[in-house]
Amino acid sequence: MENTSLLSQLADNWMLLAMFTLFIGAILWALRPGSRDVHKETASIPFRNEDHPGSSEIEELQQ
Repeated sequence: MENTSLLSQLADNWMLLAMFTLFIGAILWALRPGSRDVHKETASIPFRNEDHPGSSEIEELQQ
């Protein structure tokens, strides 16, 4: 019974540490200095066709 309790405690503690490390790593990866341009480009995707909303490819396929 004691072996199961020890394994349970190790799993809880090490998994908590692993998940916390992954969480902090994901935050640091998203906020890294070189990613600013990528984030700006990705954020502007919906506004690329402001002059001509909709896709002209769909109109060509319908004709």
